[in-house]
Amino acid sequence: MTGPRPIVALSGVRVRYGDVETLDVPRLEVHEGEVLAIIGPNGSGKSTLLRVLGLLQAPTEGEVRFRDRRLHASRALAERREVAMVFQQPLLTDASVRKNVELGLGFRGVPRRDRDVRTGRWLRRLGIAHLGDRSTRTLSGGEAQRVALARALVLEPAVLLLDEPFAALDEPTRAALIGDLGAILRGDRVTTVLVTHDRGEAQALGDRVAVMLGGRLMQVDEGWRVFSAPVSEEVARFVGVETIVPGLVVARDDGVTIVDVAGRKLEVAAPARIGDVVRVCIRPEDVTLAHPTEQAALSSARNHLGGVIEAVTPASVSVRVVVDCGFRLIARVTPRSVEDLGLAVGSPIIAIFKASAAHVLPATAATKPSARGRAASSLDTPTRPAL
Repeated sequence: MTGPRPIVALSGVRVRYGDVETLDVPRLEVHEGEVLAIIGPNGSGKSTLLRVLGLLQAPTEGEVRFRDRRLHASRALAERREVAMVFQQPLLTDASVRKNVELGLGFRGVPRRDRDVRTGRWLRRLGIAHLGDRSTRTLSGGEAQRVALARALVLEPAVLLLDEPFAALDEPTRAALIGDLGAILRGDRVTTVLVTHDRGEAQALGDRVAVMLGGRLMQVDEGWRVFSAPVSEEVARFVGVETIVPGLVVARDDGVTIVDVAGRKLEVAAPARIGDVVRVCIRPEDVTLAHPTEQAALSSARNHLGGVIEAVTPASVSVRVVVDCGFRLIARVTPRSVEDLGLAVGSPIIAIFKASAAHVLPATAATKPSARGRAASSLDTPTRPAL
């Protein structure tokens, strides 16, 4: 049984500028019909990788294959015409919206009748048909980006490349465009590579997610697995895990691993051997908070940890709460929850999370926790099914 056919495949690809290596990708495939989201911080090599995938830049070494043909960027004009790219800032001509959308079709010699039909269709699908005769100079940022997307999609590309396309938009505009574009990409099965530093965009759009750090792909997997089961502490921190604490596996019970963390017994739905030293990772959104008198009725989750609130810090759409329960455990709750629970520094609280919400990573002997005392934690740094 064969898997999905790769449209673009990289093998042993490296990019160097002088003595500085900016990209090292042993293997990467972009499968037909999928959305591959590449996430990483600024300067991690995401845009360089996108240029190589788009046949716009030749790697220093390695192989790039397009539809199973080995290619060099300097001799891939025909293949580049099958690729469309949208940037953070829309690159529009000083003309009407309609003329911008049909521009690439004219370059490709598409007959006028077909151009009109295809242009009209994509103006409607991107919700900008009413702007067809408007000058691009009069558009808002969100409208301009919809035009740029329509101009790319009207070409029916074999691969659509998106380089931080939502970064310059305000939150309501961004959310609406992500929703509309996601429906199009999924409905039409448009093979897409999205580069972004925003984890939410990757989760919303990506079928698979690739985490890039320091020019290297650290993990490539289904999106839910990358965020719930990161392969390393470095990846865990980047994908939003805020509690990473050392522990010792002390028992296995009916498929559940018991980990001693600073004297607290945590139940984790992950395999490990008794005696293993591990790092326990817990995402902040997987932690719920309750008053001590309400914990039994509130949740059947396996882990109920009594503690004291150390900090309550408002963020953009949530509130970050630090709970001292022998180790620092980070939760993110709604502003309404802060009000309803009366969360304040010094208040007693119960922190609750499912066994399946915790993920374990192997740790070195140097991080082995003592039987007594406080565990190290990730206070200032930044999983899936229920159990």
